[in-house]
Order: sequence, then C-alpha cells, then structure tokens
Amino acid sequence: MTEYRVESDTLGEVKIPANALWGAQTERSRHNFPTGTKMPLEMIRALLQIKRAAAIANKEVEAMTAEKADLIVAAIDKLLALDDEDLRKDFPLVVYQTGSGTQTNMNVNEVVAHMAGKINPDIEILPNDDVNHGQSSNDIFPTAMNITAAVAVDKLIAAAEHLLAELKIKQKKYWRVVKIGRTHLQDATPLTFGQEVSGWASAIEHDIAYLKQLNPTLGELAMGGTAVGTGLNAAPHFAENIAAAMSKLYGIEFTADSNKFYGLAHHSGLNVVHGAIKTLAADLMKIANDVRFLASGPRAGYDELNIPANEPGSSIMPGKVNPTQAEAITMAAVRVMGNDVVVDLASSQGNFEMNVYKTVLIDAFLESAELLAGTITGFTDRMIAGLTVNQDRMAELVDSSLMTVTALSPHIGYHDSAMIAQAAEKAGTTLREAAIKSGKVTAEQFDEWMVPLDMTNIDD
Repeated sequence: MTEYRVESDTLGEVKIPANALWGAQTERSRHNFPTGTKMPLEMIRALLQIKRAAAIANKEVEAMTAEKADLIVAAIDKLLALDDEDLRKDFPLVVYQTGSGTQTNMNVNEVVAHMAGKINPDIEILPNDDVNHGQSSNDIFPTAMNITAAVAVDKLIAAAEHLLAELKIKQKKYWRVVKIGRTHLQDATPLTFGQEVSGWASAIEHDIAYLKQLNPTLGELAMGGTAVGTGLNAAPHFAENIAAAMSKLYGIEFTADSNKFYGLAHHSGLNVVHGAIKTLAADLMKIANDVRFLASGPRAGYDELNIPANEPGSSIMPGKVNPTQAEAITMAAVRVMGNDVVVDLASSQGNFEMNVYKTVLIDAFLESAELLAGTITGFTDRMIAGLTVNQDRMAELVDSSLMTVTALSPHIGYHDSAMIAQAAEKAGTTLREAAIKSGKVTAEQFDEWMVPLDMTNIDD
C-alpha cells in the first residue's frame, strides 16, 4: 500500500503521499482538478526564479531574516538544478484549475518549504508566511506569465530568423531561374523562382519585425501589486528589485514601473503578441502550401520543386515521397489560430480586479510559440534546406503558357493579343504559331518581344 503522511491547512487535515514534497493545498487541487495537461514547466521554473529573487529582495530590506532567505534560495537552487522529468514529480497540477493560478503558486510555495526542511530542519520555513512573503498569486502568476512568454517569443524569433536565412540562400541561388507565375490558380506572366522566394522571405522578415516590436510589452511585470493591485504587504522597492533580477537572469528588459491594476486584470500584452504569432502562422501556412503544391507530382502535378525524401511516404505505395514537413507546420499553424481564439477570449475575462483565465491563456500562448518554433526548425532544416528546382519543367511550363502573350500587348494592343491567346488555346498550338498566323506579329518581332526573362524585370 502507498504510505501517507497527514498535513493540515485552513480547511482541515489532508492525506499526502509520504515522499511528496508538496503539501495540503496541492493535494486538494490534485484531487479536485484531475483533468487536462500539466502546468507548463516553464511557468514552474519562472515562479521558482521569482520566489528566489523575492527572498533576496526581502532579505535586503530586512523584511525577512538572512537565515530564512538564504535557506529559501538554497532550496530553490536545488529544485532548479533538477531536469524536467525529476522536477515534474513534485509539480503535478494541471492547467484547468483556479484561473488565477493560486494552486500552482501554492504548489511552488509548499515544495520550496519542504525542500528547505530537508536541507535544514532546524529552521522552519512556511509556505505562505515565508516562501510567499510579499507576494500574491494574483501578481506573481501574471509576472511569470509575461516572463515565460517573452522568453518563448525570443526563441520563436530565432527559429524564424533561421528560416529567413535559408530562404535568402534559395532566393539568391534561383534569382534568374524563370518559371510561370500564377494568380487565381491560373497561369499568369513569368517571374523567377528567386523572386517568388523573395516574397516568402519578405513575409517572414515582416513577421519577425512585428514580434520584435510587440514583445517588449511583455516586459511590464505585475509584481508588487499583491492581491488587488494596491501592493498591500509588499516591502518598499520589493518589485523593482525582482524586476532587476529577472532582467539580469533572462537578458530581457523587465520593469515593475507599471500599473498594477492593469497587470492583474488585463493581459493585453499577451493578447497582442499572440496576434503577431498568429500572423506568422498564417504566413507559414501560405509558404508551406506553396512549397508542397509546387512540389506536387512527380508525374501528375506541378513538379516544379524537388523536396527531400525524409521518410517513406506510404505504407502501400512504394517509392512515394510526401511533403511531411509542410504538413507538420501547417497543422501547427492551425493550432496556433485556434489558440488565438483561446488567448483572445481568455484575455477578455478580466472581471473587476483580476483576470481568472490566466492558466489557460498562458498554456495556449506557450504552446503556440513552442509549436511554431519547433516546426519552423524542422521545415527549415528538413525541407527548405534540401529544396531544389526542376528547371526543365519550369521552362516547359513557361513555353506552353498562353499568358506570356501579355508582353505583346504594348506592341499590338490588348484585344489583338487576347485573340492570339484564344486562337492558340482553341487550335492547341503555341503562341508563336498563333501570333505569326494572325499577321499582327512577324517571327522576328515575336522572338524579340517574347523573352521570358525580360518579362520578369529582373535586376542583376
């Protein structure tokens, strides 16, 4: 049988697994809210770091004895040194709990207190009075939300920059390789594949710029607001010291010089930054779809691109290669778009002095950033990096296209050019044959005016 110990909280006694570092409030939550994904470990680590900084800040202003503060720091350092698998063992709570994150905050308080007791049982460290000193779930949890989100966005930006660099390589390599353009899924005038890729690259450049412009809004920390934003029970300069410590630790500029009533009740920064993440997802969806459609075939599709064969594509069709990296990143994009609805609605639930959808909001945000960062890396390294063009196929499609007739329009007019294109389509001949037969263009004129590369206005 499992062995238990008994602890009590303000509601009474609770049986807790004997070896668990958590306490009564964590155990209650574990039973009352058993459903859903676990609280992201990024949040747990951020909460631990904030509480570490809080202990030091309390020590500096003599709101806590040096003995207690140092022991809390030692306990947290021991926890932070654990790998994710070992850390998870004592942080079992799920996202779908109280929307303020109070139970996760208490989970952290209890685990730190018990770890401190294991290190030095002669000094009593209490979860609420000591580990949580000068804090409230209502300000520390949104502080951790902003910190983890800002870090996640930095990682996402790095992944997007990696993709951008690879796209720039393809842009340069294929700058003068002519292919047919397409609008409305119909043939259009020629462009080069390098030009086409430059459009993809520019989209990613813009998305990176949006993220970099918006991410600093997450630097405003709610720390110091405590219960309702008034700062009750927080020591002087407590929040400023914590913000400075977080800035140094993460290499991101954080500030406590913010409106605490806003910080507790609103999550506009997370909402607007996730909107930029969704914008990136939309552009990635478009780019990935372009790549997989242009690579469709190899015999019955566009067949303009060759994609790497990373794994067998079918359990029944031998030799099949599928655009799996494109499928992964587009599925991730769909998830991000769904998460944007979650973030948007959750951000709207700031009733009076506190938003109570914090846990689901940050879980959706972090999932979006992590999914995109990971699938962007896979898409970049396992698809874009190995992408090559079928130049002969591209030339064949340009030569057979009717829309190159557009280059004749300035010389013989739109109407006569359209008549030539329609005649070629009806007779199943080339544009050259139809143009010469029309009597509007000589063979020499056709060859002079109908140079596909010239139609791209390419600059060397």
